[in-house]
Amino acid sequence: MKLVLAEPKYLRESISIISELVNEVTFKVDETKIEIIAMDPANVAMVIFKLLSSAFVEYEVKKPVRLSLSLDNLKQVLRRAKPSDTLKLELDESKNRLKIQLKGESTRTFHLSLIDNEEMEQKIPDLNFGVKIEMPTIIFDEAIEDMSVISESVALMTSKGNFTIRSESKLHAAKVEISKDDDTTIHCPDEEVNARYSIEYLKKISKASRLADKVILNFDNEYPLKAEFRVLDKMDLSFILAPRVSSD
Repeated sequence: MKLVLAEPKYLRESISIISELVNEVTFKVDETKIEIIAMDPANVAMVIFKLLSSAFVEYEVKKPVRLSLSLDNLKQVLRRAKPSDTLKLELDESKNRLKIQLKGESTRTFHLSLIDNEEMEQKIPDLNFGVKIEMPTIIFDEAIEDMSVISESVALMTSKGNFTIRSESKLHAAKVEISKDDDTTIHCPDEEVNARYSIEYLKKISKASRLADKVILNFDNEYPLKAEFRVLDKMDLSFILAPRVSSD
């Protein structure tokens, strides 16, 4: 296995975000992609990450491999990658290590030991959503930050083709109203749709706005939320978040 990435930010930033939800993961590497499917310890959020072979300047995988790593250790190494660096990943099977090389003005090499990850393999649930919204990530990110000053949960609502993000506590309330325009599309049923989610998790998820210009939100009444951040022909970082049913 030999993989060379000219834009290390797609791996560095993704791992930084994923590490806020899970501590250890198994990378599944095949001829077309690197993939992570993992559930956070509280079973509230699932993360699905794909870094496509087309994102690499060199991608050599003779047979599928599974690499289990501590994300804390991997994150520390990837943080050392400069924007202009080239990042190379190689598997040292004899020592059961992942070799990470950062090449720029100098060449820096790190060796991370693989771990035994005995967690049950996660499967992506088959979900059918009534609402699909595509909007600029900056609007979504700012809306979640706005709502976080009011309560520990937010309601995502659609009604008559409009999208509202609302937060309410015993004393305070706030909302952000978003309408269709050239940058935002809203597909929803005529009747009102309303679901609530944890602001703590949404703040972690919205950090993926650093990677993509648009976010695709799918949800339904008291139903999981899927938030997807895509970079064409390079990566796909998605989250499935369980609804919050308890009252604040």
